[in-house]
This record gives sequence, structure tokens and C-alpha cells, in this order.
Amino acid sequence: MTTQSDAQKLKELLGDRLWRLNNLYCIRDSNGREVKFVMNEAQQCLYNNIHYFNVILKARQLGFSTFILIYMLDACLFNSNHAAGVIAQGLTEAADLFDNKVKFAYDRLPEWLKNERKAVSNSARKLEFSNGSSIVVGTSLRSGTFQKLHVSEYGKISARFPDKALEINTGAFNAVGLGQQIFVESTAEGQSGMFYDLVQQARNLEYQKVELSPLDPKFHFFPWWQNSEYRLHPVDTENTIISEENQKYFDSLKSQGIEIDDDQRAWYVKKRQLLNDKMLREYPSTPEESFSASMEGAFYSEQMTFLRKNGRIVNVPWEPRELVHTFWDLGNRDLMAVWFFQEVAREKRFIRYFQARRKDLTEYAKILRELPYSYGTHYLPHDGEHNRLSADNRSIKDIFESLGVKPIRIVPRSKDKRLDIETKCKPALMEIWIDAVHCADGIQALDNYRREWNSKEARWDDEPHHDDFSNGADAFRTFAAGYRPEAQSYGVQSVPVSVRIRTANTSFMSD
Repeated sequence: MTTQSDAQKLKELLGDRLWRLNNLYCIRDSNGREVKFVMNEAQQCLYNNIHYFNVILKARQLGFSTFILIYMLDACLFNSNHAAGVIAQGLTEAADLFDNKVKFAYDRLPEWLKNERKAVSNSARKLEFSNGSSIVVGTSLRSGTFQKLHVSEYGKISARFPDKALEINTGAFNAVGLGQQIFVESTAEGQSGMFYDLVQQARNLEYQKVELSPLDPKFHFFPWWQNSEYRLHPVDTENTIISEENQKYFDSLKSQGIEIDDDQRAWYVKKRQLLNDKMLREYPSTPEESFSASMEGAFYSEQMTFLRKNGRIVNVPWEPRELVHTFWDLGNRDLMAVWFFQEVAREKRFIRYFQARRKDLTEYAKILRELPYSYGTHYLPHDGEHNRLSADNRSIKDIFESLGVKPIRIVPRSKDKRLDIETKCKPALMEIWIDAVHCADGIQALDNYRREWNSKEARWDDEPHHDDFSNGADAFRTFAAGYRPEAQSYGVQSVPVSVRIRTANTSFMSD
């Protein structure tokens, strides 16, 4: 082959983006070695299904950040005046993405290509090329217009920095021109926040099977079991014991049409032994599983995992012959949260949860009356004796009693909320049953009740973060701190939930 034919062949290859992506760039592999970048199965699947606005929910270590950055670098090198931006969750992560992925790949390009696309500006976290294109990595992109945008670990950003997540949503996303591309990728981080909302929006569009516009987010999900590397050697598989709990989990996957082999099962079991309750978040099998896992910094992750593993979040029957007690967190602009509780045959059952905002107290009294319960005591927190919701200088307790909501017991103000969480709420959670359907919002509140993120010191503080979930958690704290068993008629022939579960059909299985 002549030199001229070589040049022609190279020119043809360079016109093929797929060839470029799998032949021109170098990365560090998981062992820190320099290797040529070749797309793995998950990356190839994303490439084949790329949309304008891509929302990626994923298992760990599938290489999406690497792929997206190589994809963006390639777009900048082979398109003039092309601007690409990357938003990371923190300065350390931004430096890592730039130094160990973007700059690492550029510095190891063939010399002839670097001479054609010289880095005319190479600053802390930005590369500008001689063709007018550029790629910048930071923790926020407040100005400029981009043809490519990548938001890395948006779930963590949403959980730790909600204001920053909102800024990305309203600012950075709108800095990308119509018909250009956005990539938002993350593992799940609780059932709230901008990433959670974005995933739900994308999934709803997927369910509706509508043709997506360039502004509509497209949902991509990549579970652990689609990665062919997540398996043990057959010899190690033979030495792996599959517990009854793990076998039930694998059976549940099979019932959903997810087939995994013995080597995959063994890998999952060993990985789960290391990660415990973080396994569902880091290596989810389904999208629902991703968000059912407790979020980082959650107060009650261990307790909620215990309830689920032991079948305590189920169909909890209401026992008409027993009194129902209520436990409140009071709010007006904040949510008003109420747990409905029975103690039956010495089992502590939460049969219903209700929350609302900006309702008059008469409306709450009406809701109580319309439910078919016979009430015992209504437990209000200390501010039930305040008059902040009253225009006539009456306390909430006074107003409720005038509306027939009584007897009321005021739970004294806690001197130490954090101590209550540790010494009262956590032990109380280990003793209860919760109805999976009628308490769904309350379960979500307990799952997502978390510590405040200290951005200056990059750690979780001991103090609770105040949001809509904290109201439901505070109502539960009213129970844990204030409940005193009323005179119960334990002689009734009520079948305990635990007995019902052992003898019932699958409608009583854990959610």
C-alpha cells in the first residue's frame, strides 16, 4: 500500500466516529494501567441509543463517565467551535475527571493529531484547541453556551447540594442549544431531589411510548447483571454459599424475567457481604430497587433494612376492635404529618399515614371523623400548646378539642433531637409493623430522613436535614418519645400480623 493510499485510508477511518472512539484514545483501566479505550457492552449500548437529553441510572463501575468524556473530547477535536462542559459534584471529583480522563486521553493522542489540534490553552480544568473548540470541567457552569454537557453523579449533587442541583436544572441545562446533547448520569440517592424527579419524568415518557422531542429526557438504565464481568470463576462459585435470603432475592428477580447464572449469583452474594444495605444503591437489579435503597447519610438505613428483610413492611390489617392512636408533627407551610397506630396482641402496628400542607385544622378533624376508626389518644408535639396556627389566641390543642379531637396528650419538647433519634426512634423502629400501601408516604419519609451535609468540611453532620421528609420522621419521633401503652384488651381474638404472614398468600409479602 502506498503512502497516498495509507493517507486516504486514514482519512476514511477518521470520518468514522465509532472507529475513532475505539482506536484513538487511551485511558487508565481499573488496575491503573494505560490501555486503549474500547467500548464495553454498557457503553456500546448507550452509544447505540444516544438521544439529545440522556438520563442514565446505573450500577457502579460501568465506565459511563469515561465514555462520555471520551465522546465529548472526540466531538471537540473533530468539530470546530464545539464547546463541551462537565459538572462534577466536588473539586476533587472535577480534578480527577479532568486530569485522569480528559487530559490523560488528549496527552496520549498520536502526535500528528495533537499537531493538527493543538491545545492553545491548557488551564487548571480547561482545554482549548486550535479549531476553536474547548472542554471544561468544574463544579458549576454559570455562563456560556454548550453543545455537549455532562453532569456526573447528579443524584449525590441533588442530595448534598439541592440549591446547586436546582441551578444546574434551571441554568446549565438551558445553556445547551436545542438539538445538542446532555448526559446526566448517577447512581440513585434517595427518593427525592432533582435527579429523582428527572428519572421519574424520563420513565413516565418511556411508559407512555411517546416520540421524544430534543427537549425530552430519555431514560437509560444499566443494572449490574448486564455486565459480563460481574461474575465469579466457577471454582469460586462452588465454594459460595447461597443463603435462604439471597435465594429468595434471586427467585424474585426470576419472577420479573431477570435470568442470572450461578457465577453471577455468587458474585452478587460476595459483593453484598461487603456492601450490606448499600448493595441496592450501588449495584441495582431494577430501577425501583435503586431508589428503594436508603440514601447516604440516612438516619434509619439499618432499621428500614431490618424491617424489609424481616417482612415488617406488609399488608397490615386494621383491627376494628382496637383503638387507633394518632401521632403528629404540626405544620402550616411545612407538612402536617400524622401516623395512625394500633397495638394489637402486643404488636405495634402503623396502619395509615397522612400528610398535607396549608389545611385548616377543621379539615384535619373532618379527615379523622371520616375514617372508620375508634380513636384512643391523639399525641401532639410540644407546639400543640402554642397558638401559632390560631388567630384567636387559642392553642392547637384547644382548637382540636373543640372540634372533638380528644383526648390529646402533649409530648414534652425534647432537649436533644439527636439523642431521641438514637435512644428512642431507632429502637422503636425495630419493634413495629408498617402497612406498605396506606403508609407509603411515611415509609418514604423514614427512608429519606437524613443528616445535614456539611459542604465546607465535606461530611455529614449529626443534625437532621429539614425537608418534607423530616415532618413524617418527626411525627414518628412523637410516637417514639411519647407513646405510653393505653389500657388494651388483649383478650380479643386478633390474629397477630406475624402469624398472618406465616400463613398467608403473597399479598402479605414484604414490598
